[in-house]
Amino acid sequence: MTDSATRLVIEPIEVPASLAADHRGVIRAIERIGNAVAVHDAGTTDLDDTAEEILPMWQDRTDHERYGFTAALDGEIVGVGILMMPTDGQQTVDLDVWVDPPRWGQGVEEALLEVVEDEAAQRGRTVLQTYTLHRPDTPGPRRESPTGYGSIPADDRQTRFHAENGYVLGQVERNSAFDLRGSYDGVERLLDAAQATAGAGYRLHTWSIPTPEHLLEGFARCRARLTTDMPAGELLIEQETWDADRVRRREERFAAQGMIVSVAAVEHVPSGELVAYNDIGILTSAPDGPTHQFGTLVIDEHRGHRLGMVVKSANLLRWRSIAPRSTRISTFNAEENTHMLAINTAIGFVPVSYAGIWKKVLDA
Repeated sequence: MTDSATRLVIEPIEVPASLAADHRGVIRAIERIGNAVAVHDAGTTDLDDTAEEILPMWQDRTDHERYGFTAALDGEIVGVGILMMPTDGQQTVDLDVWVDPPRWGQGVEEALLEVVEDEAAQRGRTVLQTYTLHRPDTPGPRRESPTGYGSIPADDRQTRFHAENGYVLGQVERNSAFDLRGSYDGVERLLDAAQATAGAGYRLHTWSIPTPEHLLEGFARCRARLTTDMPAGELLIEQETWDADRVRRREERFAAQGMIVSVAAVEHVPSGELVAYNDIGILTSAPDGPTHQFGTLVIDEHRGHRLGMVVKSANLLRWRSIAPRSTRISTFNAEENTHMLAINTAIGFVPVSYAGIWKKVLDA
């Protein structure tokens, strides 16, 4: 699509075979623009992605399919619109509309949103969901989460943009960080106390990917519960199907990204089932950078035994020898997930930024 009045050209993204083959520089543009938006909106570089991380996610369409568009002004890519659709879902699509902050307000974001919404509709997806990032100290009026927990600035440009385009706030998440350069004495005490509470009926396992074969099926079953047991607010979270092959595919993507990943999980001894886990990772190419938490879950039937504290603190303690140069670990949690946030606070995580998660339902 070309708009001659504004010199705006929107083109579909063609996924290159490698970064060297990316002659339009699309993957580098996704990296540059996405990181610029995160720094502008959230005020932190903890959320930065690299092109080396991004490309494998676009190339592997087994479990999620990604489609997108670039928006260029005078030949320069200034915005991207991205759709991510789970292959085992029927209704939902996660979308992002990122525009270089200096270019916001020039019609690029409206044009990209129109194109990605139309693409979602053509592919039969009727529930669109997206994130906005926000700084923690923004003054002024607030937009409250419908869950009753958390809020985001009502006057941020991205808040106004989504509300004006028919999106409804469904949940607020807190982005927290833990300083990995300090003392771990408190974390060790918390782990000891949590394990004493859990008792002999629960056994801790830790590993770096690939997952040991004897734990593979159990980890897949535990991982599947993330989509059913996590707080969803007013969002639609479609249940994912996980098996050993899907775990291996995920690990292959991590390997392609150059990611080291550590997992801590708890086995319920009487049943032999894994019932809690935490996984964290870092790029081998950026050992001084932030560590990212991918997920933490205690399945519903086993909550109340301090297993969340066990997996989080055990993985942090293990991480010291795996990534000793990493400065901090970053995680997102729903504001209504008060138990997990209490664990974070006890360990020493502090709020860094906030995210609004929005939903729009298209006419079927």
